[in-house]
Amino acid sequence: MDSHNKHWMVTLQEVFYPILAAVGIPSNTITSLIIWRRKCMISVSSSFYLMAISVADNLTLISIVVLELSLKYHQQEPFWSHEPWCNLREVFNYGAYNASTWLVVLFTVERYISIQTWKIRRTICSPRCVVWTIVIVFIFSHLSAIPFYRSNASVQENNHTLCIYKPEAPTQFIHTLVWFQTLQAYVLPFVVILTLNGLTLRLISLTNRVQISADPSNTHKIRPLLRPRTRKSVLLLVTVSMTFVILSITRAITQIILRTTKMYTLDRNDYNSEINIVADIGTMLCLSNAAINMYLYVCTQSRFRQEFLACLKQVTFYCKNTCRE
Repeated sequence: MDSHNKHWMVTLQEVFYPILAAVGIPSNTITSLIIWRRKCMISVSSSFYLMAISVADNLTLISIVVLELSLKYHQQEPFWSHEPWCNLREVFNYGAYNASTWLVVLFTVERYISIQTWKIRRTICSPRCVVWTIVIVFIFSHLSAIPFYRSNASVQENNHTLCIYKPEAPTQFIHTLVWFQTLQAYVLPFVVILTLNGLTLRLISLTNRVQISADPSNTHKIRPLLRPRTRKSVLLLVTVSMTFVILSITRAITQIILRTTKMYTLDRNDYNSEINIVADIGTMLCLSNAAINMYLYVCTQSRFRQEFLACLKQVTFYCKNTCRE
């Protein structure tokens, strides 16, 4: 039974991760180009966040999906099983993933502030502030991953070189890293996203019930929520952020269980244990976040869909002319 479970899980991941990278990297690149070069009826600040998320998602796909997981299932000894890549791997992996996660969180915060009448809205939602925020997120995401440089070691086992947690590393140190990453990448983002999405939808619901009176001040407060651009941004925000939560929740729960309660006793290659199967499926779902944003935009944004189809027509026309020549 173990052999059967292991075979289909390994085969599934051998096929899934290369396909995920082949689909996700081009789609993220196309998304950035469309948002950068064309007007998709979204605010400038939202455009910057969406382009930054696409870049961070591509870094996640390249560092985790391509260089780590795809090589793991297609090579006996990937290059990152040796020093110094064994230590640097986690820094780049967690740095890219954390940047992708917190850009979604800050996009949620920025959109919530944008529909408020607070005076700080013009400052927080300005293009200059958004650009600096994005730069700071990328820097601190990688800085916060530096402690993982000391967590791994390259060891020889059964004539193979493996990259694992340092056997001599204190258990408390490893647990601290695990909980820090779990809080940073899952718990805090989930709390912020769910809270602000709930407040945003509640605010829109309450505003839609209010009848616009002749009072100019009342009209001023309600009108921003009724603008088409604002409605599109809110729809995009809820779609992207809630999809992130739904696809990440399984990995968040299983990682807490695996890396704390049974971190040193459970064989991750033992697929008789259901937690291992669920954990690997959770990882696949979680990493799918980095590849599907373009398809979410196509489904929810009519203007983006039009621009995407226009780009496809241009590419098709160019290919036909090239082939004729």
